[in-house]
Amino acid sequence: MTHFLILGGGSAGCALAARLTEDARHRVTLIEAGRDLTAETMPPAIRSRYPGRAYLDPGNIWSSLTAFLGAPGGRTEGRSPRRYEQGRVLGGGSAVNAMVANRGAPGDYDEWGQSGAAGWSWDACLPYFRKLERDVDCDGPFHGKDGPIPVRRIGDAAMSPFVKAVSRTLAAHGHQPKADQNGEWADGIYTGAIAVGDDGQRVPTSIAYLTPDIRRRPNLRIVTDRHVDRITFDGKRATGAVTLAADNGEPETWAAEEVIISTGAIHTAALLLRSGIGPAEALKALGIPVVLAHAGVGANLMEHPSTAVSCYLPPSARLRDLAEHHDHAILRFSSDLAGTPEGDMHAAMIARSGWHSVGQRVGTLFIWVNKAYSRGKVELASRDAHAEPKVDFRLLSDARDMERLKLGFRLGAKTLTDPLMQGWAGTVFPTSYSPRVARIAGAGFVNAAQRGIFGAMLDYAGPLRSALIHGAVTLGTRLDDLLRDDAALTAFIGAGVGGVWHASGTARMGAAEDPMAVTDGQGRVHGAQNLRVVDASLMPTIPRANTNIPTIMMAERIADLIKAERL
Repeated sequence: MTHFLILGGGSAGCALAARLTEDARHRVTLIEAGRDLTAETMPPAIRSRYPGRAYLDPGNIWSSLTAFLGAPGGRTEGRSPRRYEQGRVLGGGSAVNAMVANRGAPGDYDEWGQSGAAGWSWDACLPYFRKLERDVDCDGPFHGKDGPIPVRRIGDAAMSPFVKAVSRTLAAHGHQPKADQNGEWADGIYTGAIAVGDDGQRVPTSIAYLTPDIRRRPNLRIVTDRHVDRITFDGKRATGAVTLAADNGEPETWAAEEVIISTGAIHTAALLLRSGIGPAEALKALGIPVVLAHAGVGANLMEHPSTAVSCYLPPSARLRDLAEHHDHAILRFSSDLAGTPEGDMHAAMIARSGWHSVGQRVGTLFIWVNKAYSRGKVELASRDAHAEPKVDFRLLSDARDMERLKLGFRLGAKTLTDPLMQGWAGTVFPTSYSPRVARIAGAGFVNAAQRGIFGAMLDYAGPLRSALIHGAVTLGTRLDDLLRDDAALTAFIGAGVGGVWHASGTARMGAAEDPMAVTDGQGRVHGAQNLRVVDASLMPTIPRANTNIPTIMMAERIADLIKAERL
């Protein structure tokens, strides 16, 4: 029998499979809904260190998954769901994300322990941040040199002229340049840390952790193209899972001593609910037998709410190497709103705002609230495993998030319109990643022709460029109008708020007596036996970071805790 059945081969699942099979006594089966992904089979859009195309391919993501994003002030009327891209391939998010490799603040992890997630603290996490990485640029007590994930920063020669100009402008206004985004936690301007290999290519966890040698281990079995229907139980003891084959949907039962769910914050919540673990009344309404009543399953859904300010890039300001990563530098700053922690805001300096000809002509300050307080929910739409769940992030439902996102927008506008940016930034305008923008970025001859024509028009419009941008891109919304009218800015931010693909928190860790805690500090589901969650679902609060590296860190740490139990 399989000792460990890992459901979900994303960032956490691949790391768990590699670490647990280090002990030859542990037989591990890793099941992934998407296809396998190796160094040999990576398509160019995933392989590239420019990440702007991988998530556009519906073959790489859960193509039917949508989500409600904003609910400013708690208002939900008039909303429409948007596509929400999540990786559906071995390697999960690490195969389609922006490859950003930051960690968050020490206080984020101390907060987990203080909230009831026993064993978690910055001191407990730092050894595993070090263990997972091979930092090629930075040394010292914060960094690892032998881990599977290569971490590096773009060199000065390759950095975008636009990003350099933004950095100089921010420095002129008192923001301090700093050397190491993953070093001592402090506000400042940093060259972004990214997970890119020595050959300049993406390194998903399916490759970094599941190397050819590890894949050859006799105690590891990797099964792809299997969608998990539900967990099986004997009473409250998990005994395995039922999966559905991708081609004909035939069910298959897998037995295991312990089941580990690593399908990501959205699909982990949905799987627990389909398996009878969740709010009892909601389960009964769908005809799902209740195995464990857990009010917290699907609750506490978190994201980083985002907005953006963009500008036309003169030719001299554009990124020259179109194969280069686009996120070259960041500003970490503090809102100073009462009760918020240091570094609660983030602005990414984007050298190229899309993979296509129009995106090459647009630079962006992509701004998000790095410590969000709004909470959403994942619920089942149906007990059918092929039906995507209902996802509502309720971004900006907490007024503190709205106020801080407006503050960040104003900082972005002030920076790009500063006289120091003359020659490096043309027309400045408000932007958001709307469904309309996503459609325009899609494949097809018509889209390509329209983008090519519009890109040429931008270059040759001269004094008409501002009118062209505000007529065709912003549909009449102008930066000056938003900055003059707080109500207009509030409405714009609320209508266009996006996420950063950092879904987390739906099976959060906490004390057994906490009615909303689903798991303990080791990911074990309260009240169940032999059932564990290991992915971003566990996060009680969202870290001040892109969530991929923290998720891998959690898998590394819990793998060691599991192995210690089995000694």
